Amino acid sequence: MLVVDILTPESTVFNGEVICVTLPGLDGTFQLLTSHAPIISALKAGKLIVELPANFNEETYKSKLIHQTADPKKIEISIGGGVVEVTNNKVIILAE
Repeated sequence: MLVVDILTPESTVFNGEVICVTLPGLDGTFQLLTSHAPIISALKAGKLIVELPANFNEETYKSKLIHQTADPKKIEISIGGGVVEVTNNKVIILAE
């Protein structure tokens, strides 16, 4: 699994283990899975889609930026751009 931290200047939006995360890259949408090669990439405004290993728990993640999808194991987070770094199954997303 991947460990994902999604940070904004105001707060930590999400921190936890995920199956995959889909990101709005400058050249198109891309997905990160376990054992992804190390990368650093810029992100454009759009939605992050995070697939969780279990159903989303609103009590655990109280950020107003997180929106549950029709699939109880997926959440969406709207961002205004940012940067992502991936190393050793650790994903850090610095978002606006």
